[in-house]
Amino acid sequence: MRRFFTAIAAVLVVQFNGSAAEPAKADDGFVPLFNGTDLAGWHNVNCAPETWSVKNNEIITTGKPTGFLRTAKQYENFELEFEWMHIEKTKMANSGLFVWGDALPAVGTGYTRSIEIQVLLNFKPADGWATSEGDIFSIWGAKCKPDRPHPKGIERCLPSENRTKQAGEWNHYKVIGNNGVLKLHVNGKEVSGVSECTPRKGYLALESEGVECHFRNIKLKELPSTNPKPEEICTVDTGYKHLLEGLTLKGWKCADGDWKAGDGAIRSAGKGSITSEAEFSASELVIDYKFPAKSAGKLIVTANGKAFEFPAKAAWAREIVKLDPNMKGTISIAGAEGLDVRNVFVR
Repeated sequence: MRRFFTAIAAVLVVQFNGSAAEPAKADDGFVPLFNGTDLAGWHNVNCAPETWSVKNNEIITTGKPTGFLRTAKQYENFELEFEWMHIEKTKMANSGLFVWGDALPAVGTGYTRSIEIQVLLNFKPADGWATSEGDIFSIWGAKCKPDRPHPKGIERCLPSENRTKQAGEWNHYKVIGNNGVLKLHVNGKEVSGVSECTPRKGYLALESEGVECHFRNIKLKELPSTNPKPEEICTVDTGYKHLLEGLTLKGWKCADGDWKAGDGAIRSAGKGSITSEAEFSASELVIDYKFPAKSAGKLIVTANGKAFEFPAKAAWAREIVKLDPNMKGTISIAGAEGLDVRNVFVR
């Protein structure tokens, strides 16, 4: 009976203090990053609304389109634990955890500059440059030093042993990040690590890459800061809204056949424009684009009633357009032969 009244008193104290919405720390200092019910505390950066869902206390990605779901806050030094499970039994099953990532995707990609902790099955190339057992590597401009030199000299730490369970079974990862050093434990044992990471403070993110993957029991314990320099800290979220669903042209209008959507990008057939259905009062527009080699085309974007022109680029390029926030209007992209567009954000 005493235990019952003690428990009731604890609940009343929490409610009185107004902290019921805050995740409670366990005795070991860990806080859940996932409440098992919805995606509160997470931000769908560049995927379709249905890409990420919650069922049976699990976060599930369909894998389509490529992109990522990141935490609402940045982390520096931490211990993170979670479980993951792939469903695909024969084909390559890919996903990952991005550590110390930027708020927006890297130019022309669905992914963020970060250090990636591999969540992969059914991929073992003959030359051995990668495994399905817990690799750690830098992506899209991040830097790191593998604990063991890679046979091809790339910034990728191959695991010391194979401990990953197969499709339909849960794998447990423990990731420790401290002062630019990352260590990965797979199913109870440390197998890989990197050091001298840049950046070393940023968002944590789950990756969508082609196939269904499940995540559960995500918890984190923050460790004391080691005072990263400004250049070692990722860009922060400043309120950008992504305008491309990534799988269809939903939210946009154009003539049939003028534009097609797929895996996070849209492509022009060289005909008419594509225009947002919604109007925006925005101060800034971000857009990534590229043309075929030797193209003489132009990227022409009209936003809030003003047109902007940019020359063709054969490699993905990013333009950031300053807008008059006192004006309101649609966003329109003129059709041009071979034009690819992705990562369209406004704020």
